[in-house]
Amino acid sequence: MDHTFLQSTLRELRAVWRSPRLWGTFITVVLIFAVTGPYGTFARLMPGARFGYWLVLHAMAWSIAIVLSIAAEVLLRKWMSNMLARMMTGAVISALPIGFGISLVDLAFFGDVPTVAAGLRQSLTSIPLCLLFCFLTYMTMHREIAIAAEAPHHEMPVPAPLATSEMKTTPAQAPILSRLKPENRGQLIRLAVRDHYTEVVTTRGRELILLRFGDALMEIGDTEGLRLHRSHWIATGHVAGLKRDNGKLLVITHDGVEMPVSRPYAEAVRRRFG
Repeated sequence: MDHTFLQSTLRELRAVWRSPRLWGTFITVVLIFAVTGPYGTFARLMPGARFGYWLVLHAMAWSIAIVLSIAAEVLLRKWMSNMLARMMTGAVISALPIGFGISLVDLAFFGDVPTVAAGLRQSLTSIPLCLLFCFLTYMTMHREIAIAAEAPHHEMPVPAPLATSEMKTTPAQAPILSRLKPENRGQLIRLAVRDHYTEVVTTRGRELILLRFGDALMEIGDTEGLRLHRSHWIATGHVAGLKRDNGKLLVITHDGVEMPVSRPYAEAVRRRFG
């Protein structure tokens, strides 16, 4: 459990830290704070020092908020279905260490001696900023985080191409493929719900599209497949077998993914692949 949690958290953090959009958002926010000089920093600091202050403070605060938000996103999946709600929970928790971190930054720039009471006050005033950092990260990175969350192994960001013998030939291209980038338009493998998006996985890649899952199922065309769960569908030619894990039925795919089968669909799945 701990190993899986750590792997998932590190995988999603890598996806966040490697995003140019996130870094662009971060620099923009730092510049806004440096130019406007809120919380009295405009009067107390020269422009260069003011930029340095907000750069150090935001680097510290964003790092803590993102780490704890991603950790909460992974840890709370069983109890909270909404990704933003999970991340916001982590952001609120991050306010406590961020508050004491701000006290240390103030010590370095202003010589203000930190106290426990001052750190707690900073923690309370940091909650809105933590929620802002979290929301900006979510708006910038939620698609990448969802894709990283789906990957079963850190070295398998997209499924490996299938041999022709492993996949039935699709009589006609599924209409949903026209919604994908041209480089991702391969044979349809599976669909999954990712918050407000549907993830489409093909033999050439994966992509999140803004489409309800029910509408996505209407666009699979002649592709033969089965619904496994209210949030999962798979093409039958991509199923390698079935597995039982603690009483739960799982479908094993050719690229090693284990997909859950919910009770309403279990009998149909067993009849087809049992």
